[in-house]
Amino acid sequence: MSQAQSKSFLQSGHTPTLLAAFLYFDLSFMCWVLLGPLGIQIAKALHLDPAHKGLMVATPVLAGAILRLFNGAMADRIGGKKAGIVAQSIVILGLAAAWFFGIPGFSALLGLGVVLGMAGASFAIALPLASRWYPVEHKGKAMGIAGPAIPAPCWPRFSPPPLAWPLAGPTSSASPRF
Repeated sequence: MSQAQSKSFLQSGHTPTLLAAFLYFDLSFMCWVLLGPLGIQIAKALHLDPAHKGLMVATPVLAGAILRLFNGAMADRIGGKKAGIVAQSIVILGLAAAWFFGIPGFSALLGLGVVLGMAGASFAIALPLASRWYPVEHKGKAMGIAGPAIPAPCWPRFSPPPLAWPLAGPTSSASPRF
C-alpha cells in the first residue's frame, strides 16, 4: 500500500479548497434559481403573461446548460480558482447592475437570466477544483462534499420575496430592483 493510499480523506487533500468549492457551488446555485421565487413580483411589475414568465424562469437554466461548456473549458485553461473568480465576478456584476439600474423591460430581464445562467454552470468549475486535490480513492467523497447543491435552490424561495417587498412593495408596479 502506497503512502497516498494509507492517508485518510482529510489528510490526503486540501480541506480549504474543498470548503471553498462547496460554498461557491452552493451559493451559485442559490443565485441560479433567483428568478423563480421572484417570478410573481417580477411578472406583476413588468406585466408579463404566462408564456413570458415561463421564458423568464427558463432562461437561466438554458443559459447554464450552454455556459457549462464555457466554464469547463475556462477551468481547464486558466485553472479552477481563476475561473471561479471570473464566473462569480460576472454574476456579482450582473446582479449589481440589475439592482443599480433596475430591470426596465423583458429584454433586460432575459439578459439577467443569462448572467444567472453563469451561476448555474458553476459545477463545471467547482467539482474539478475540489476533486483535483484528492487521490483517486477519495475523489468520490470530495465531489460528494463539494457538490451537494441540491438543497441550495430551496433557500432563495424563502428569502428574496420578503426582501423584495420593502424595495418595490408586494403590489408595486415599479421596475423591480433587487
